[in-house]
Amino acid sequence: MIRKLIRKVLDLPAGMSKRRNKPRVFPLPQHGVRRDQLSQAALRVTSRLQEAGYAAYVVGGAVRDLMLGVSPKDFDVATNATPEQVHHLFRRSRIIGRRFRIVHVMMGPETIEVTTFRGGNVDDTNETGRIMADNSFGSQEEDAHRRDFTVNALFYDPSDETVIDYHNGVKDLHAKKLVMIGQPARRYQEDPVRMLRAVRLAAKLGFEIDEDTRKPIRAHAHLLKKEPAARLFDEMLKLLMSGQAYACLKKLRDEGLARGVFPLLDAVMDDKGNNDDAFLRLSLESTDARLRADKPISVGFLLATLLWRQVNQGWQQRLAAGEKSLPALLSAISDVESEQDNDFAIPRRFSVTMREIWTLQARFDSRSGGRPYRFLEQPRFRAAYDFLALRSEAGEVPAQLVSWWERFQRADADECERLIAEAKEQGGDAEPAKKRRRRRSNSRRRDESGGGESAE
Repeated sequence: MIRKLIRKVLDLPAGMSKRRNKPRVFPLPQHGVRRDQLSQAALRVTSRLQEAGYAAYVVGGAVRDLMLGVSPKDFDVATNATPEQVHHLFRRSRIIGRRFRIVHVMMGPETIEVTTFRGGNVDDTNETGRIMADNSFGSQEEDAHRRDFTVNALFYDPSDETVIDYHNGVKDLHAKKLVMIGQPARRYQEDPVRMLRAVRLAAKLGFEIDEDTRKPIRAHAHLLKKEPAARLFDEMLKLLMSGQAYACLKKLRDEGLARGVFPLLDAVMDDKGNNDDAFLRLSLESTDARLRADKPISVGFLLATLLWRQVNQGWQQRLAAGEKSLPALLSAISDVESEQDNDFAIPRRFSVTMREIWTLQARFDSRSGGRPYRFLEQPRFRAAYDFLALRSEAGEVPAQLVSWWERFQRADADECERLIAEAKEQGGDAEPAKKRRRRRSNSRRRDESGGGESAE
């Protein structure tokens, strides 16, 4: 009781008092992580720092993932060297950040993030307890206390292949439990994004959030609304690209973070759980599968799938009212974009791709004359086609339409003409006869002028 009272008065994290905590040190046989499981870049960075007389450890998510048998996406290093000392040791490095100064060390294609051990004193906080600046340095023990979850506060020393644990992180790892270091409510006030990390890690790793860690989340969710939009957007992408995207969305709702935090996600989620959208589920499962196969992900494509239900509803309503397909689709897109811009501006580099994928959906029904050929030349055709295939799998469009375009992409000239004739017989194009005649003529001239090039 006395220790708890002292911690409360001094505002110390749980498990931390003025007396030094002695960490548990796990040798290789007890954790099974060998130094050759690290990337060459991580090994070179830690070795050079240690050779220069500094302490250096691989830390955080990489250690956690290696102990879980998962290959880490990147490696972070913690050291007692200052950012300037690290920068001096590595020619290809740069100091970044103001609130948290860190060093990016470039080793070939890999970038290693090197942080100096954080001290127990915080430079600057605002009226809610949010950390505004944190460039005070300290010991390894203090750095461990400053980390978020116990499973992320493990240090791995490649020189002797030991794991150093100040907060029973190894025990929590084996128990598949996510436990906040210190007082959860205070830690969420310091950095509200920690609530999102708790949700993402729990869903991604299949862990249970400790009750004391989970309980304050709902009451502190409002703090996220004060975070910069760009930071929330980055966190949203981490959720969606975690490899367990749908589970993350469900976990957001379960923990009271489904509404008002990410206006972009408000379109697909609600507090009642009515987000069982077949198209959305298929698209997120496709993203998860590509991540597991280590394939690239198009953020613009992913965002297009998230908001498609809104766009499609507006499109279908306008079609039912008698509007033509493309103008109806463009109006629906404009409405959705306006709503998003008011709440949560999507970066232009993603919104352009998103809009093109949507706009091209209206062109798949046009399969007469030279239009299919010109459509194939569109830079975003393949992304639009993949989007169409997802729509078909969700039951929005006929499978025959997807099959036709799949065959047309692979067909030779004669087979393409046969497919166009087949589409015409099936009523695959509703264009007036006068326009069809004019475009057939243009198509013949284009084919005649290009036939020689093809023959060559």
